[in-house]
Amino acid sequence: MVIYYGYENLKFVRPVVTLGIFDGVHRGHRALMDYVVSRAKETKGDSVVITLSPHPRLVLTEANEEIAYLTTLEEKIKLLGETDINHLVIIEFTSEFSNISACDFVQNVLVEKLSTNHLIIGYDHHFGRHAEGNYDTIKQCAESLDLKVENIEGISSVSGIISSTAIREALLGGRLEEANNSLGYDYSLKGIIVEGRRLGRSIGFPTANVKPVDEHKLIPCNGVYAVMVQLDGNWLPGVLSIGFNPTVNKRIKSRTIEVHVFDFEKEIYGAEITVAFRYRLRDEARFETIGQLVHQMELDRQQAMRLLS
Repeated sequence: MVIYYGYENLKFVRPVVTLGIFDGVHRGHRALMDYVVSRAKETKGDSVVITLSPHPRLVLTEANEEIAYLTTLEEKIKLLGETDINHLVIIEFTSEFSNISACDFVQNVLVEKLSTNHLIIGYDHHFGRHAEGNYDTIKQCAESLDLKVENIEGISSVSGIISSTAIREALLGGRLEEANNSLGYDYSLKGIIVEGRRLGRSIGFPTANVKPVDEHKLIPCNGVYAVMVQLDGNWLPGVLSIGFNPTVNKRIKSRTIEVHVFDFEKEIYGAEITVAFRYRLRDEARFETIGQLVHQMELDRQQAMRLLS
């Protein structure tokens, strides 16, 4: 997959194009990509994906701290690179760009700049000023432009049509299995190891505090998880806790992410790690004594080892 930043001076052969945010690049998105690739092969043309960066809500929403997405741009590029798409065009999203009407974008960018003759969009996709562009309006715009427009149905799971919104709700609601099933892979989080209070070490469960690399990356709901941790290119099993540590933090201050990697003793402060969420073990709980907490942590470790093995 060849990556382009911007849409000027690009030369594609009979491009079959799709566009969207594609947050999570989930199973529904990949079905769309597969369809675009198959259509492009039929016409011996190029398959092209267009996406936007930064996320439009970061530009259009004042309360940016409330924005949480499934994939960073780096992660999105990696996931799209696992498909058979030929070209990825990343367009910078700005306030000025947000004011372009859907029809102007179709004519000025898709047709005139990229020579698109076949556009395929997902079942619920909207774009353009005030999200006015949907399948019906785009088709009307395309009638005079010799542009074929096609949309495909969404992919269903046991919980309904797969969507980025539904996946975010599942992760925030503690339904990790549902989220991973819809994604088609284990949800992951990249972070930097920072120094904490070292309380875990004192009770026989050394933990590493994880600071997310991207402040807008969605953090799953509080609880204890069985995870795989990528360190120095190796994947290692572990248990991760998200929450406020109510047993040892009598005064709740801030939410933390702490991971205990099995049979690992190295100092890794400053290291970058990736955590893949495999199973959700339980909710966060407050114990009356440290001894009760240690006992539960040992049970968590044993359960995680069974599941991850």
